Amino acid sequence: MKKLLLSIAFMLCINAWATDVNIDDIIRDIYEKAAEDGEQDFEDWQQRLNAYLLQPININQTNYDELAGLGFLNSKQIDEILLYVYEHPMTDIQELKLIRGLKDYELRNLLPFVYVGEAKANNKMYAADVFRFAKHDIMVRADATNLEEYTRTKNADPAAAQVRYKFNYQNKVQFGAHLKRPRGGKADELMYGGYIQLNDIGPMRTIVAGNFQAEFGQGLVLSGPFHNSRSSYVLNAGISRDDLRKYTSTNDAGMHGVGATAQFIKGKNIFSLTALYSIKRVNDSTLLHTVGGNFTYRRDRLKMGVTAIGNIYSDSLQYYFKNAKYNQNYFRGDRQAVVGLNWRYNWGIVDWFGEAAAAQNTKWGYGIETGVRIYPVSDVGLVVLYRYYSPIFDNPWGYAYSRTSRINDENGLYLGCEVKRLKDWRFSLCGDLFRFSGIKYGIPYSPSWGYEAQGQAEWIKSTFNMLWRFNARQKAKKDTYAFRYQFNWKSGGWHLRSHLEGNLVKDSLKHIGWGYAIYQDVHYSFSNIPLVLQLRLQWFDARQWDNRIYCYENDVLYGYSIPALYGQGGRFYLNIRWKIIPQLSLYLRVSETIYTSLWLDQYNATHGSNPKDRSDTDIHLLIRAVL
Repeated sequence: MKKLLLSIAFMLCINAWATDVNIDDIIRDIYEKAAEDGEQDFEDWQQRLNAYLLQPININQTNYDELAGLGFLNSKQIDEILLYVYEHPMTDIQELKLIRGLKDYELRNLLPFVYVGEAKANNKMYAADVFRFAKHDIMVRADATNLEEYTRTKNADPAAAQVRYKFNYQNKVQFGAHLKRPRGGKADELMYGGYIQLNDIGPMRTIVAGNFQAEFGQGLVLSGPFHNSRSSYVLNAGISRDDLRKYTSTNDAGMHGVGATAQFIKGKNIFSLTALYSIKRVNDSTLLHTVGGNFTYRRDRLKMGVTAIGNIYSDSLQYYFKNAKYNQNYFRGDRQAVVGLNWRYNWGIVDWFGEAAAAQNTKWGYGIETGVRIYPVSDVGLVVLYRYYSPIFDNPWGYAYSRTSRINDENGLYLGCEVKRLKDWRFSLCGDLFRFSGIKYGIPYSPSWGYEAQGQAEWIKSTFNMLWRFNARQKAKKDTYAFRYQFNWKSGGWHLRSHLEGNLVKDSLKHIGWGYAIYQDVHYSFSNIPLVLQLRLQWFDARQWDNRIYCYENDVLYGYSIPALYGQGGRFYLNIRWKIIPQLSLYLRVSETIYTSLWLDQYNATHGSNPKDRSDTDIHLLIRAVL
């Protein structure tokens, strides 16, 4: 406890924090909260942000779906940007300051991803130009994970490797391929994939083949692998995008096949038609064929869409844990149809959105998600989101706002509020009430209910910022109370970031456990050479799994790390980012976790059959060439 109090005092003595936009800060805001939802594919979304850094969005030719894909703009801000550009296209990027609802710190986040180009650029494409002006991106990555475990057991191969190639011509012609050897994999277990995407070819808005993803409406029928339903951006709950796009992650969460979207404009009426086919392996013996599409109509403030898919399994789908009670209502069989209707209508200060869907199971199951976003005055936003997923509603491609990793058997109400009226301050509050009528994974009784409430305050100035966050939630008869304090300081090439986080958990037997983590980041960018060093020193004490803490960590390019800190010990990592020449960059990361002897003795006494090492060491190396 004395160490904790001294650490808090040290952090409070520092009186400033940094301001310059950093893609890592944007990613951190979304990752740490979203990580609590369980397994998600962050990699594809992070690659999209980095791609926008390399080839930014033309603000005069963008659309709602493209801006929503950034992840940190709410629907009101997107509408204001599009309205401004529609009335008078921008001639200077500084005009973004004239858009209502965008604060200075939000502009700093947006600026790296956009530029001002021609309002009606020439869409003609010549074959000679495609190869002459295209950009080639080649990456080779090698990892060594849990080296101590390998040294001790000799039966867990620590090596992993991957190779990526990307081809991009003005975001009109995009091609990518990857080859991956997972940790412990053999030569016949190599993972590979690729994609090709064409944009704005005549009436065809998008044509994609290979690995891709489709997302429409609220996601009850088709949703992407990354779900930004819970994050510090409280007004973004329920925000949707309608598009078909490549899937760049090396994970196997996307679709595999072909899809196309055609768009027709007649006066103020915009019609979009999408068709897709996907084939994917569900397990060693079963293939999933998916065929479907979407029709969307837009006019002024109205958007309506119909999405339908058919899932055909090569063998009757069953689950390995047939006697488990939590999966009794999951889809079983070899044929399934899913159909949904989504909508959005804007009355200026009121934005109504939602989707209703039906999925074939033993009987038809139904799901609905609907809500309103209200902006009563400038810089104040409210959101109310209601959801209901019947016990037999189940869809392998769907995901909407939920407290579990599956949209099935849930009833809930979410409320959020954000206030930016005071200069340099941003306040946000959100709360969620939810109920499950049946048994869920990790909740062996029914019915069950829970809640989560969160309050956050940020002090944001042009040269420093601070953040305070408090969270309370109850789920599975466990009460969790958590807090977080952050600050940064930046001057010249120096960037210091401090973080303190803790929690307290009380279970149904009134047992109380606690945990905390504290870290200090030191980043330095050399002025004379293109070299960046990132160092983190961290201490954590979370001796029970329920008290684990998720902390986002900087990694090599397109990599991410959000370890669940569990146990007692220290952790550090060092990142090196070196642009050797303008076309060639090197990324190196070394990290290590060292556990205390006291906690290891306690752990090994309970899990003696599989003792943990006193430390875990990981090494990541990536080399990138952009030509």
